Amino acid sequence: MADDQGAAGTYAATAETHSGVVVFLGDRAYKLKKPVDLGFLDFSSRQARERACRREVELNRRLAPDVYLGVADVHDAQGQPCEHAVVMRRMPAERRLSALLGEEPGQQLDDVIREVARLVAEFHAGAQRSEEISAEGRRDAVRGRWQEHFDDLERFRGEVLDDDTVAEIRRRAADFLDGRKPLFDRRIAEGRVLDGHGDLLADDIFCLDEGPRVLDCLDFDDLLRWLDGLDDISFLVMDLDYRGHPELARRLAAEYADAADDPAPAALHHHYVAYRALVRAKVDCLRHEQGAGSAAADARHHAELALGRLRAGTVRLMLVGGLPGTGKSTVSEALADRLGAVVVSSDRVRKELAGVDASTDAAAGYQQGLYSSAHTEQTYAALADRAETLLARGESVVLDASWTSAPHREVAARAASRTGSELAGLWCSVPDDIVAERIRDRSGAESDADENIAALMAADADPWPQATVISTAGPPEDSVQQALARLG
Repeated sequence: MADDQGAAGTYAATAETHSGVVVFLGDRAYKLKKPVDLGFLDFSSRQARERACRREVELNRRLAPDVYLGVADVHDAQGQPCEHAVVMRRMPAERRLSALLGEEPGQQLDDVIREVARLVAEFHAGAQRSEEISAEGRRDAVRGRWQEHFDDLERFRGEVLDDDTVAEIRRRAADFLDGRKPLFDRRIAEGRVLDGHGDLLADDIFCLDEGPRVLDCLDFDDLLRWLDGLDDISFLVMDLDYRGHPELARRLAAEYADAADDPAPAALHHHYVAYRALVRAKVDCLRHEQGAGSAAADARHHAELALGRLRAGTVRLMLVGGLPGTGKSTVSEALADRLGAVVVSSDRVRKELAGVDASTDAAAGYQQGLYSSAHTEQTYAALADRAETLLARGESVVLDASWTSAPHREVAARAASRTGSELAGLWCSVPDDIVAERIRDRSGAESDADENIAALMAADADPWPQATVISTAGPPEDSVQQALARLG
């Protein structure tokens, strides 16, 4: 624990949070719990504060055994214990990560971020796991924690936090959770849910020459510390972003994913960062209630961060359609690359279902051979099924197909609805002379359609008024920018 006085030689100082007070004397820090009942923690009795102090030492020694020295009893004039304090080695304030963020250029902190990511990943690898702990990583358990925070924030809506912002956060969080049960079940099966830190913030990390020290884990409620490891690291990712260091936040997330060998979808990263931002917004609201001057502005900043992350983490099903030669496959691949989405192509799926190599020429007459009605129905059903599986796992999906049939589009729309995913339709369009030139010039393409097939498909196509028309006559980047503008 470090003081906030700046100078390493300051002998005595104090610091205060919404739930505790720290007294700094020489090379020691003494942390006392406030006699408060905040609903989510209750330190109103001396016995509760003593238990909390001992639990804090026990839990924090997992990451910083040389910092947490023990618990001291404070006695009254009659020699009876009246209070208790966690005794800690005093950390140098100038080595606090939050202090370094304000002094060091971002690139000079890359090594520090890597060390912290690896330390947390190593801690997670050896952290306690059990069926009881895993239960807290279930989709509905995560939903319950969101709900508790929304309940606690009710009295601050319209006064401290913008009502529309909180409403959209609630809606987007619910949309993500509604369709993602398989994702959370998979995380549990992979052993990703563990007894973690629960409160990783830049203020509580000290970057020493002998390596980082991570302090102040969440000790007052085990259930809030039993979480997905990605949820745990996301608190610090959120804090770095909040403090104006989005690049360091991205680097921390990437370094942790590498060190923990965790290929979680980007949407889950965003979801957990948003959750942590909302947690912090609630703490800010409590500080505001206790009279902290800047707390209301901090709460609004955290709420906006939460909303931004939820928007960025929207799971989407994108139907990229068009006639042969309109460049829909090019747009699909480029769009998926930009958004980190998975592309599923009808041309590949059609031939895979028939046991044919994707590069094999399977040209046939209109609605004949592999392009018969039966094969086409099977292909589009498989597209929707594969998309639904990926969406439920938190992956955004681009389905590359003609999408000229309204019933086929409806099947895909139901897959999006069942997984709480946003549906977007994009129709690639280009002048006929360019289409003809592209079809004549292409070689090695997976599509087998020629100009005659394209004309017959156009004649049979159902109207698609909901789709956004994308001009693909120019460079692919122009088409991608049009698509991204539609997606917001």
